[in-house]
Amino acid sequence: MLVFTAYAIYKSKVALKPEVITLASLLAAAIFAAQMLNWPLAGGTSLHMVGGALAGILLNPWLGELVLFVVLLIQCLVFGDGGITALGANVLNMGIIDVLIGYALFVLFTRGREAKRPFRLLGAFLGGWMGITLAGVACGLEIGYSPAFPYGVLITVPVMGLWHLALGVIEGIITALVVEYLAVKAPSLIMSVELPEVS
Repeated sequence: MLVFTAYAIYKSKVALKPEVITLASLLAAAIFAAQMLNWPLAGGTSLHMVGGALAGILLNPWLGELVLFVVLLIQCLVFGDGGITALGANVLNMGIIDVLIGYALFVLFTRGREAKRPFRLLGAFLGGWMGITLAGVACGLEIGYSPAFPYGVLITVPVMGLWHLALGVIEGIITALVVEYLAVKAPSLIMSVELPEVS
C-alpha cells in the first residue's frame, strides 16, 4: 500500500495543475461527506459509499488513489474511523481496488471522453457498481482470515460481497449521473488529467 501510494505521488506530480487541485479537493470533500453515512452490518463491520470509481474517472487512478488516501487518513487520525491499524487495508480496498476497477471499466466502455452517451453511462455505472462490490469482497476476505474477527470467510465474504453488491447499484447510478452531468456541462473535467505512462 505504501509503495503504491508513494508511486502515485510520484506519477501525479506532473499533472497537478491549479484546476486539477481544485477538482481533487472538492471531490475529496464530497467523498468524505458521503463516507460518513454508515450502516452497521453483522459482526462489527459497516456499509458505506466509497466514491473511488468516481475519483478514478474524473482524475486518473494515481490522483484518485491519493484523494482516497487523504480522505481515509483524515477519518482515521481526526475521527478515529477505521483506526490506524486498518488504514492499509482500507486504502487497498477503497483507494486502489475501487479506483482501479472503476477507472478500467469506464475506459473499457468509452475509450476516452469522446464516447457516445450510452457507453459513457454504462461504463460509469459499471465502474461504480463493480468497484465498490469488489472492494467489499476484498474486505470480506481480509476480515475473514483475520484471527481477531469472530467469523470466517464463509460468512464474511457473502455478507460483505452481497451488501456491497446492493449498495453498488446506488453508487453506480450516482457515478453515472455525475459523469453524465459533467460530460454535458464541463466535459474537460472527465479524465481531465493526462495519465502518465507506467514506467
